[in-house]
Amino acid sequence: MHLTSSPLDWYVARAGGVVAYVLLTAAVLLGLTMTSRQRLAHWPHLAIENVHRFTGLLVGTFVTIHIVTIAIDSYLPFSLASLVVPFISSYRPAWVGLGIVAAELLIALAVTNRLRRRTISYRAWRRAHYLNFAVWGGATVHGLGSGTDRSTPWLLAIELVAIVSVLSLSGWRILRRRGVSRPTVLALPGLAGAAIAVIALGLVLGPLRFRPKP
Repeated sequence: MHLTSSPLDWYVARAGGVVAYVLLTAAVLLGLTMTSRQRLAHWPHLAIENVHRFTGLLVGTFVTIHIVTIAIDSYLPFSLASLVVPFISSYRPAWVGLGIVAAELLIALAVTNRLRRRTISYRAWRRAHYLNFAVWGGATVHGLGSGTDRSTPWLLAIELVAIVSVLSLSGWRILRRRGVSRPTVLALPGLAGAAIAVIALGLVLGPLRFRPKP
């Protein structure tokens, strides 16, 4: 499958992965917004649902671009099997494997979306939809632990914003449903998200920091 050694292919692979992650984060945030039943000014629920669905399609498109461009690059140490079977890659098997698991879960979710109201019930679909958090979590760890850009300021900033945003909105939704006071609802999720993001970034800048070979 190694068909090209062009630098352009490598740039497309990296860009495809980053764009897919940003879109995935946006899709998760939109999903949380819909399930929280919070009304947004000038944004009816149907419009948010359509944007959420379209964003999911874009995620799949850019994940495909990311994988295909890696597969055809002759410089990268990935066989076809190592791009399909998790944790067998010779390069950072754990971090790459989590990315593969996230991509395969994304495919499973796409199948459940296709079968919604035809073969599977809404309740089963709703439960399966929670796997989006596993997809996002796997993609986050994959981005922090693999790739040559993982310790660059711009990618760390993207990861930081994504982690704080998803954890804050998730915590806000949970606390709000339990009737916790408004100041606590607003403060605790953001603090927790920020703490986890700082720990993750500390690992990337420390033990996981990319060091080019001499």
